[in-house]
Amino acid sequence: MSSERHGPSEGPVEAVEKVLSSDAPAEVKIARLWPVASGAAALLFVVLLATVIFYRQADKPFPFELAWMNEMVTVRAPIWTIPALVLNQVGGGISSIVFVPLVTIGGLLIWRRPWAALYYVIAAVTSGVIVTVIKNLVGRPRPTAILVQPDFGSFPSGHSATAALIATTLAIIFWRRWVLIAGLVYTLLMMLGRTYLGAHWILDTVGGMLVGVGVGIILWAPFALRLYRERRRPHPPIWVKVAPPQIVRSRR
Repeated sequence: MSSERHGPSEGPVEAVEKVLSSDAPAEVKIARLWPVASGAAALLFVVLLATVIFYRQADKPFPFELAWMNEMVTVRAPIWTIPALVLNQVGGGISSIVFVPLVTIGGLLIWRRPWAALYYVIAAVTSGVIVTVIKNLVGRPRPTAILVQPDFGSFPSGHSATAALIATTLAIIFWRRWVLIAGLVYTLLMMLGRTYLGAHWILDTVGGMLVGVGVGIILWAPFALRLYRERRRPHPPIWVKVAPPQIVRSRR
């Protein structure tokens, strides 16, 4: 190791002990500026969309939204309706408020990721609050060709926001490509299912997706270093005893 990592009087053994006893190297620096700026840009775009929707022809849908909705109604069939209804149940109601969060938080705590659990809770609550506030401010009517009974307000889609929030936070927590891909597929399927069921217009799902992604990225920033350190630790379940790290002594 170079003298920049330990002082002249610090031998190889002491240097190794210092590195192994810490959660992360002291030199670790996590760039937050561009991710946070991207998240803020996503939320700003949601605000712009909400403003345009609110002031445009008394909340009437755009022509491309009407065309897409007509296409969705045309292709409706049991083979598509059943999975769309399953996604509707998973992504909304008591399932999204209680069951999914409890499973996610419980899993993170069981596998020794308390900071990740706290990050997820704060992000999920923040996303839900933002969606509720915008829904009530915009008051966009839902499509008439609807197959479910959702709550008030069409913009933004709460199901899409929740799916994107879960995908974003879990991708950040685990930092695995397959988690990112699975989350992306899940979010896109949720967005497609919302328009298929006639619960939302296209821009509602886009707005919801941007809320989930934006909140997940912005709230990652204050947890970034702790999540990084936590990710470097072993993660056996809490009932498995973790032995202290062994110190590897170098030979001279």
